[in-house]
Amino acid sequence: MTEPRDTRVRRLRMRSMRRGIKEMDLILSAFADANLASMTADDLDLYDALLDENDQDLYQWVTGQVPTPARFGALLDEISQTFQN
Repeated sequence: MTEPRDTRVRRLRMRSMRRGIKEMDLILSAFADANLASMTADDLDLYDALLDENDQDLYQWVTGQVPTPARFGALLDEISQTFQN
């Protein structure tokens, strides 16, 4: 059975707020609040996959400490811009 869109958005928002480190809670919850409702199903798929990544890796990618995997490049650029606004 397919997860209803509104349920999926709520789940992704919750996963964005309940990370392993506080910095990622702040960064991802700001992005989720600003963007999840308007994202396409494919965008939500990619964001869901991103949330499966390790917080330490995510933090280093968002802050530019290490190169971002190509798969997540555009999404992480958007996340970085959202948090900086």
